[in-house]
Amino acid sequence: MSILIAIVLGIIQGLTEFLPISSTAHLTLAGKLLGTIDVTHPESWTAFIAIMQLGTMTAVIVYFWRDVVRMIVATVKGIASGTLRTRFSTWPLDLRLAATIVVGTLPVAVIGFSARHIIEGALTKSIPVIASSLIILAALLWIAEKVAKHQRPLEQLGLVDGFLIGVAQTLALIPGSSRSGTTITGGLFLGLTREAAARFSFLLSIPAVFGSGLFEVYEAFHTSPGGTDVSALGIPNLAVSTLVSGVCGYFAIAWLLRYLMKNTTMIFVWYRLALGALLLLLLAMGAILP
Repeated sequence: MSILIAIVLGIIQGLTEFLPISSTAHLTLAGKLLGTIDVTHPESWTAFIAIMQLGTMTAVIVYFWRDVVRMIVATVKGIASGTLRTRFSTWPLDLRLAATIVVGTLPVAVIGFSARHIIEGALTKSIPVIASSLIILAALLWIAEKVAKHQRPLEQLGLVDGFLIGVAQTLALIPGSSRSGTTITGGLFLGLTREAAARFSFLLSIPAVFGSGLFEVYEAFHTSPGGTDVSALGIPNLAVSTLVSGVCGYFAIAWLLRYLMKNTTMIFVWYRLALGALLLLLLAMGAILP
């Protein structure tokens, strides 16, 4: 892999991680076209993507640093003051939001760790799987747009809401679904405004991406048998991709939040449908390997 390809992959990761169009789908497609995916060791590509996501996770923390600091401070104060023993509805907003993120992270943490061998395998690099996920999630997002009330602000989010959106996040383990796509769709079904659904989606991504990224960093440099090897893709290339993805991710967050203040998510629905249909067509023509 050259530095130029690393930069291209970083741009793709940064721009698509937060838009509900699936960064994994675009990275895997790019990886297949550029020949950077080793079919004999697909886990290396999964590790490369997971580590590169640390860049976009950093973009979330930088963009929402005030929110993150407030939630940390509120949690410390809540523990010290005994507020956690009182009714959830009486907690300060930042403490409620922090607790909701923790609850929302549990489903993907459990399922992601339990199914990590499947996630790292060749099945999740399958173009038919990616194409199908693109189309199916597009349909769910379209339904959410049509039936949702789009009225609830972030302040009304509860623990049950967080858990349900967390369950939706587990669908992102299927390539082509999109972490932001599944969580935004889940938020819309629960009646959140589009901006609130996107904001919570971004905040919810922090512990999940941080956890998976650190795990893959450990695996990448683990010298015992069974450790994931990303050296073939190049550590310098990984560093460049991660840095570029963080910069591009920051601007993608800012753009999407502004866009959803005045627009629906239908542009992403049509994009997902078009990309999914195109991939299926290319597969039928034999122009791309499954």
